[in-house]
This record gives sequence, C-alpha cells and structure tokens, in this order.
Amino acid sequence: MPEKVIVVGAGPVGSLAALYAAVRGHDVEVYELRPDLRDPSTTPLNFTKSINLAISERGLHGLKKTGLPEIEKAVLSETTPMKGRMLHMKKQGRYVQEAQLYDARGKALLALDRTSLNKTLLDHLESMPNVKIFFNYKLVGADFKKKRAWFERHLSSDPERGTEFEVSFDFLIGADGAHSAVRYHLMKFEPMAYQQEYIDKLWCQFHVPPSSSGDYRIPPNYLHIWPQDDSMFIALPNEDKTFTSTLFLTRTGFAELESSNSIVSFFHQKYPGVVPDLITESELRSQFSSNPHLPLITIKCTPYHFSSTGVIIGDAAHAMVPFYGQGMNTGFEDVRVLFDFLDKYPTDRARALAEYSKYRTPDAHMINDLALGNYKEMASDVKKPLYLLRKKIEETLDLWVPSVGWATQYSRVTFSNMRYSEVKERAETQARMLNAVMGGVGVLGLGTLVLFAKGGGWAKVKRGFLLGVCWVAKGMYGVLKG
Repeated sequence: MPEKVIVVGAGPVGSLAALYAAVRGHDVEVYELRPDLRDPSTTPLNFTKSINLAISERGLHGLKKTGLPEIEKAVLSETTPMKGRMLHMKKQGRYVQEAQLYDARGKALLALDRTSLNKTLLDHLESMPNVKIFFNYKLVGADFKKKRAWFERHLSSDPERGTEFEVSFDFLIGADGAHSAVRYHLMKFEPMAYQQEYIDKLWCQFHVPPSSSGDYRIPPNYLHIWPQDDSMFIALPNEDKTFTSTLFLTRTGFAELESSNSIVSFFHQKYPGVVPDLITESELRSQFSSNPHLPLITIKCTPYHFSSTGVIIGDAAHAMVPFYGQGMNTGFEDVRVLFDFLDKYPTDRARALAEYSKYRTPDAHMINDLALGNYKEMASDVKKPLYLLRKKIEETLDLWVPSVGWATQYSRVTFSNMRYSEVKERAETQARMLNAVMGGVGVLGLGTLVLFAKGGGWAKVKRGFLLGVCWVAKGMYGVLKG
C-alpha cells in the first residue's frame, strides 16, 4: 500500500520534493499557505517580490535526478545564460564596464524567473494521478508521534476561513521557508539547535524595462554589479528583455534615503549608468517608495528531522543570504540528497533521516557562511588588483595543469556537486599553497633585482634564481606535508 507523504510548501523546493515522492509511487498531498500563483487573479506581490534566481549545477542536477527529463528541458528553455560578472564603476572619473568571467572554461550561471520555474513544477505535479495540491491552507499544528497535522483555510473571501481540519500522514516534509511552521512544530518533538541572524542589510527590488527598440538596455549575458563596498546594486536578465535589479544597503542607509528623499542623487553618485539609462528618475523614486525594503535573514539549525516521520529542507532548514546565488540550488540539492538516503534505506526511514541530518548539516552550515562572506567579494574585492591576480593565477593553473585538480572556490560552489564542506577545505589548502608560491615569487623577483643592481652578472643572477626556486619548492612541500 502506498505511503502518504505530505509536503508543506509549494515553492520550488517543496514542489521538487513532491515530485521526487510522487515518482516513487507515494500518495502525495501538497499544502500551500498562499494562493495558486498560476491563477491570473492572484496578486503577484506574493510571488514576484523575491530576488531573481540563478540556477547552477547543483540545482540542475536536482532536476535531472527526478528521472523526468521533460522538466529539466522545460526549465532550461526559460533561462538566460550569464557567463560572468559585468562590473560598473568609475575609474579616474570615467564610467567603465569591466567583464569578469565566472569560469576559466566558459561555464555559465542561468538566470530564471522564480514564478516561471514554480509554474513548470506545479503543472507537472498537477498532471500526476497520485498528487493533490491544496492552496490557501495554513499549517496550525503537527504531532510527529501520532502522525497527524492540522490545517485551516486561509483565504479571506472563503466563508470557511479559519475552519480547522485534521489529516494523517506517514511522512511530512517541511519546505515552507525561513519562517517555517513545520520547523516550529518539529522543535516540540526534537531538541534542535537553532540560530538566526538578521544581517545589517536590507534589499529593494527594481524593474528595468526593455529599450525603446524592444531590446536589452545592457548586455544580457552577465550578472551586472555596481560594487560600492557598503552597498551594491545588481541586475539579472530576464527572457522578456527586462532586468530584475536589487539594491542592497545598510538599514541606516535606507532610513536616510527614506527621510531625505535623495534616492536619485544617491544613485547618480554611487551607481553610474543606472539613471536615466536604465531607470528614469521618476520610476526610481516610484519603485523605491512603493516596493518593500526587506530584511535578509540567515538561519542554521540541526538536526533536520524527527524519528521517521518528519524532516525540513530548503530555507526551513538553512535560510541564507543571496550573495552566492545558492539558496534554491542548495534546496534542490537537499531534495536529491534526502531521497538518496531514503532510497538507500527503503525499510528504515528513521535511519535514513538520521544519516541525512548528520551528512547535510556541515554542508548547509558551510554554505550559509560562504554566502555571508561572498558579499565582500561582490561589493568590494572584485575591484581590487590582488583579488584579480589570485583569480587569474587560479584559473591559469586550472587550465594548464588540470591533473592537479585546481579550481576557484566560486567554480567549485557553482559548477560542481562537491560537498560545500569539502569546497571550503580545498579552498583553504589552495590558499596556503598560493600564499607560499606568491611569497616565493616575490622573494625570487626581489633577489634578482638586487643582484642586477649590484652588477653581479648573469652567474649570480642565475644562482639567485635557482635559490628562489628552491625556496618556493620548499614552501610548497611544507604546505603539502602540513
């Protein structure tokens, strides 16, 4: 007899989890607090006010592992490749645009609209005979020992609004976001370590329309960044020739702009080329005042499950800031890894969930930390010569000596399925090695200059060069031994 799996949350991660469960023959019920986003009467505010998505290898791998190739194909058909960052800056008083490729081999991120992705997954779910989807239902209680959950109607126009009903389940998956009701009720049954932090940044979304000729206003195959250290403006391309743009700024900065009505002059000063080339002054004022200024939260917790009956995934388990573009990708990876363990122990779900929590916790915690740290790279480091030099060296080593397995941290996070915790270990090892090499090269160059300055001749120069090479080799050996 098929087991009954309840998924709470019909966003991209919850919808993918429901697909995985349905493909395995379970009877699946999906409960979503919000209205059906595919309904034309649905107010889009609930769905479009989210930072634009960029799907990368982890997310694509999660889609592929459903065993439903038509889903991956449908999603890919609605994406726009971004092969790198395009930096918008002033240098020596002049506005410049500088491209930085993401990967030495030309791999690209894929920009896509969250709503389109969600519609694709929901449409396929709805076509499956063993799936039922319920919109406008709020989870108000869950007993993970008795395997019972309670929901109430949440549609304001419904005369039965607030009516509570009980459903039974064999297994409940919580994919209901950072403010997860499933996590709240799971904590009553499982002693869970929990940590949350609102960082000192808010975000506000802006819309960049097509040009008068109907084309993109700036090159579409890049993630555009206006880096300003304590603030940042970004723009991601959409298929309809528009850009979804986001301002990240401190709470104090937002408060000052709100009170002084100086948003236009602020953009002129900080983000060259935005006004009026991308957004008119009136539209900038209008969108800044009408679009919400929202906080950014980071959440860590563990374990993610209780016994054999409940688990949380996605933002419910590890909400993160968006600066690595890995939130949805990590959520899709959660689904794949979770069902890998469930498939490994088909008759012992308690063991499968326990191993999932143990395996996944260090990776989820690590990508939370990496996402926080990547703000500095996007808003500040990308402008610095030392960052560019290290990036160039790492990419050159990746291309010239691939057998060594060298790659940038960004490439491993974005274009591989390597565990996040292992990515960090590899990055730290490479950093130690690179510091040794760069230090040795510096000494080597200095020694050569000194010998030339003293008129030592080529014999002494050659000897100095060889000594420098030995120094570098010794440093490399010490790092590898350590």
